[in-house]
Amino acid sequence: MMPWLMVALGLVILLLAGDALVKGAVNVALRVGIPALIVSLTIVAFGTSAPEMLVSVNAVLVGKPALGLGNVVGSNIANVLLVLGIPAVLAVMHTSRCDCTRSYFQMLAASVLFIALAFRGVFDWIAGLVLLGALALMLGDALHRSMIHRREIAAAKLLDDPDEVEGADPDMPWWQIGTFLVLGLVGLPLGADILVDNASILAMRYGVSEAVIGLTLVAVGTSLPELATTVMAALRKQADVALGNVIGSNMFNLLAIIGVTALVGRVPVNAEFLTFDLWVMLAASLILIPFVFFGRDIGRLWGIALTAAYAGYVLTVLT
Repeated sequence: MMPWLMVALGLVILLLAGDALVKGAVNVALRVGIPALIVSLTIVAFGTSAPEMLVSVNAVLVGKPALGLGNVVGSNIANVLLVLGIPAVLAVMHTSRCDCTRSYFQMLAASVLFIALAFRGVFDWIAGLVLLGALALMLGDALHRSMIHRREIAAAKLLDDPDEVEGADPDMPWWQIGTFLVLGLVGLPLGADILVDNASILAMRYGVSEAVIGLTLVAVGTSLPELATTVMAALRKQADVALGNVIGSNMFNLLAIIGVTALVGRVPVNAEFLTFDLWVMLAASLILIPFVFFGRDIGRLWGIALTAAYAGYVLTVLT
């Protein structure tokens, strides 16, 4: 009974922490003149990807690198299909208002680079440095764009209308903004850790293999911070935060998590990843094309379709 209670506790912590992180990130963007999209690509995305980092590094240290790689690949699949699908079922996500074309191209480039390195058969220190170098370029570009945006605001002597982003408070003091960010960044990995540990105990009772756990249970568990953050962002009608969080998290998963993990220890790539899972990950990324390039909102029917696609993927892995 106790593992079930701890799983519920983990979910509650994740939801509360996700809400706090969105509030903090949006108000940081408002106060310093940085678009919410840029904040979601960095602070929010990195904070919600912390569980994947902890799980993957620990998996290599304990001699289970396949679990760490499955965690990252499975999390990226879940981020698109599940993390965008479930919130869209609850509320229409007006992603047509978001300008994230540049970031989306970067995510696709990161995915192609990751797959190319995977065909070397192992993620070693060389692959790790390549991935971290690509991450540095991505962060540099995000910083450059944010600085341009700030200069444009200063030149026009205009500030973003706080009413444009629901939940934003231009009078919120910095200590309160900082508190929201800290609660979110600390609570998300804590909640995910509690949930994954106890969900793994439950899964082991049914004899589920480590490979399946990495691609499904652990991947979904460590994607729950993204899901919690995206649900809250969608309900607050902050689609730029929601979509930007998914794009940023996927880039961070591929470039930073495996980049750092590969420096800790070698991560062999099993044949199953090369023939199936990596291509599902790329296909999931390509599903975003209508929303990024053609101004489509992610409505409830799309949400149902994305969620069903993820369910189909899980059933395929299990069988």
